[in-house]
Parts: sequence; C-alpha cells; structure tokens
Amino acid sequence: MSSPRIILETLLPHLKAAAGYARFLQPKIAALPDKDGGESFFSAALTEADLAIQNFVEVALLGHFPNIRFYGEEYKSSPNTKYFRAVDFGEKDDYLITLDPIDGTKFYIDGHSNYQIILSILNTDDYEAVIAISPSEDIYFYALRGHGAFKGSLKMDLSECTPLQVDSNAELNILLGTAMNSLKPPLEDKYNIINAVDDYSSSIQRPNLNAILSGGLCGAVKRFGQFIDGGALAFLAREAGCKVTKIDGSALPTLNSCSDYKLPGLIIATSESIHQDILNAVRDYDSSN
Repeated sequence: MSSPRIILETLLPHLKAAAGYARFLQPKIAALPDKDGGESFFSAALTEADLAIQNFVEVALLGHFPNIRFYGEEYKSSPNTKYFRAVDFGEKDDYLITLDPIDGTKFYIDGHSNYQIILSILNTDDYEAVIAISPSEDIYFYALRGHGAFKGSLKMDLSECTPLQVDSNAELNILLGTAMNSLKPPLEDKYNIINAVDDYSSSIQRPNLNAILSGGLCGAVKRFGQFIDGGALAFLAREAGCKVTKIDGSALPTLNSCSDYKLPGLIIATSESIHQDILNAVRDYDSSN
C-alpha cells in the first residue's frame, strides 16, 4: 500500500486538472434534477461537474491504484463504482479514499468562489490525509496526520506549500450548520452568527466551513460531519491547530465505528476559549430542553 503522501502526490496533477475544468465550467453550468433523499439544503443541487469530476478522479485512481477502496459522493451514479475493490472500510491501513467532487454545489451554481474539491484518505480510526482545492481562489490546503496542515497556490507542489496555522485573529464569526440555530441566542452577544441555511444568499457570498482555514470564521457547529466534506475539513482545521470535538465536548469516535459515512455533531474552534463558549451554549440549550 502506498503512503498517504505518495497517494496525494500522485493524484495532485489530476486534481489540479479537475480544478481547471470546474473553474471553466462554472459560468456555463446548468443544474441537473435534485438529488433524491438529500438531508441538507446544499445537497439539493447536483451538477454535471459533480459527475464529471468524480469520473475523472476515479479513472486516475484506477489507473494508479487499481486495488484501492473508494467512496465518492456520486458513487450510485458512477459507472466506475463496480471496478473498485470496495466502498467501505477494510482492515487497519487498508485505506479508503473518499471524494466530494464539488463541495458546495449551491455555491458553485450561484457563481460563488468558495466551493471545493475534497479528497480524503481514511484509515479505520482517523483521517490519514485530506486535500481541499479551491479552484476559483487558486489555493489548496492539505494535511497529513500528525504532520500539520499546509497551504499553497495551484501552481505549487506539496513540497512547496507553507505551514498553515490557525489564525488567532480570525473574525469573530461562528457558523451554525443545519438545525443548529437554537445556539444563536447565547452566542450572539459576543459573536456574529451565520446560519448556513437561513443566511445563504445567491447574490452575496457568505462564509462556509472552509473559511475557518483562512481566518473568516473562529468557530463552527455542525449537526454531523460527513466523511467526504465536513469531517474532512474538521481534520484539516485540527491539523492547523483548531480544537475539534463532538458536540458534547468529548473526543471524536473512530471512523469505522460511525454509520452512514459521517461523524456525529462537531464543534470546531480556533481557540480553547471559543470552544468553551460554544460548548456552554450547547449545555445551556440542553439544560433548558
């Protein structure tokens, strides 16, 4: 089995090509019919770019790592799914690659720049590596387990990227995910609260979770963290120095103990004090219900 770094280095040129395709297609994109059974507002949008990018990355994976396990967001629609060894976890160190071909399809369709291509390498207990590419912003972030997080332009190789440290001067914005708006009252005196659904605008770009990597957010609360996107970004944030816990403040579970390819509710914060403020808001809400 190749190391996580070798896998990222091998796939990076293909991911950069996919980023160029996404950037080229964005002004021309037309939405396909809604996804069936989507759980969130953002999962209602599916584009041709989702399918095309996933198929492109699948071909690269099968060409370079034909025995790899792979789970992509559009696996039910992909003709390549049957060629991968599996779509779920195996034994320890038998990595599972996951892909969100366009994280933030609603942002993408509405012409915003803060969509991403997110590829992750999962072990049975935790993420081994994540790379998140922002095509329209010409940047990407990546992290390797225990080795920190890094940032670079799309012209850079992994070795040219610079270390990414959590921004202690991040804007005092806290993002509340789906069904988390009950936490707004105890936090809004100290923080600017952004509701991921209610505050979304097709004409004005609002911060999404990836803004915690660039100083646009100081904290976030998610009802759950899907392996392919929210969980992956939480791993990047953790490797950059953020505090990441379950919504009750406890440690995250092992990945293979989770169901439906998602972690439970998450708190992500750029400091201990901000994490504590969010945790207090959660506890206040729980005690009043």
